[in-house]
Amino acid sequence: MKERFFDVAKKFGLVALVAILSICFVAIGLMIGFSFFGGGDDPLSILSIDNWQAIISKFTGN
Repeated sequence: MKERFFDVAKKFGLVALVAILSICFVAIGLMIGFSFFGGGDDPLSILSIDNWQAIISKFTGN
């Protein structure tokens, strides 16, 4: 029983690690893309809510 718990915990830890790394890589990719290709001055500004509201409003027309 204890061995099975450690197996499940190890797999859960691996899934959590992959999820965290994926989120980090997406954020880094957004910052690089916005600063180089999007003409943004500050790479961290893409992570602000105001920018995301402007991006979403462009696609939805609101």
